[in-house]
Amino acid sequence: MNLTGRKIVITGASGFIGSHVADRLAVDNELVLIDDFSIGPRENLAQHEDAPNVRIEEADITDHGQMRELIGGAEVVIHMAISCLRTSLNSPLLSHDINAGGTLSVLMAAHEAGVERFSYVSSSEIYGTAQTVPMSETHPLAPTTVYGASKLAGELYAFAYWRTYGLPVSVIRPFNTYGPREPYAGARAEVIPRFALQLDAGRSPVVYGDGSQTRDFTYVSDTADGIVAATACDELVGDVVNIAHGREASINRIAELLGTLMNRQEIAITYTDPRPGDVDRHFADTEKAKRLFGFEALTGLDTGLAKTVDWLREAHIADRIDEDAAGSPNW
Repeated sequence: MNLTGRKIVITGASGFIGSHVADRLAVDNELVLIDDFSIGPRENLAQHEDAPNVRIEEADITDHGQMRELIGGAEVVIHMAISCLRTSLNSPLLSHDINAGGTLSVLMAAHEAGVERFSYVSSSEIYGTAQTVPMSETHPLAPTTVYGASKLAGELYAFAYWRTYGLPVSVIRPFNTYGPREPYAGARAEVIPRFALQLDAGRSPVVYGDGSQTRDFTYVSDTADGIVAATACDELVGDVVNIAHGREASINRIAELLGTLMNRQEIAITYTDPRPGDVDRHFADTEKAKRLFGFEALTGLDTGLAKTVDWLREAHIADRIDEDAAGSPNW
């Protein structure tokens, strides 16, 4: 499918990854960018505020009437709106309502609108901890959190619409993404910006558990490129694909690399209780994405970490964080 000159709806468009996907597609398409701005701030879409081919709409994906109105006339839907993993630990019903129920609402509206391609952006969390590595798309599905389970429910709803109604659905499973615009403070703070800000302030990076757990960290430009390429891939309709770098790194290794990069090698790691439901190991098999649409992550971990630190400093992110929160493990 050629993604040029299309009317494309992106849900969760002001989110970390969603805003980068919007950047790539805004050049040659008419976009409707939907978000409730509860996670991703509207400023992530500031570059599109005055663009004549872009509409930014504040809306709730669980409101089917709103979704029907906003998706009407669309040719492509990329569904990325979520309630995040950490929210699910304390608000599991909210996670279910948004990730499962909201996905069903968007699918219904997309079917009614007759869209030509529906990309559901899922999560590597649907796999749970690696039972075999690298983790291919046929790896057992055993999510450890309500977040992972609700994202898996969204996949099942998406495939049900493909099988029952012929809605051309593709499912995309990104692994851990990092880079500019990543959440950096509060309960939604992700590990790389949190460590970098702690080190920059002369504080010890706080690790949940023993730090031996691994993730397949993928720089956001690569993840966004992969999502766009997967959406365009006709061979992926009715199927699922991983988007990842294809390497694993431990949380301890991330802390060490950032310490060296920021000249903070003397600062020791502080360890605290493991996070509930945390997976031990993630390491993706990316062969399918390479075979179907030539995807290969281009940004190495050292380069990606350096770019992330540069963004944090250039955007003066540390100045935005309330001093009272600075000592918290969530900071």
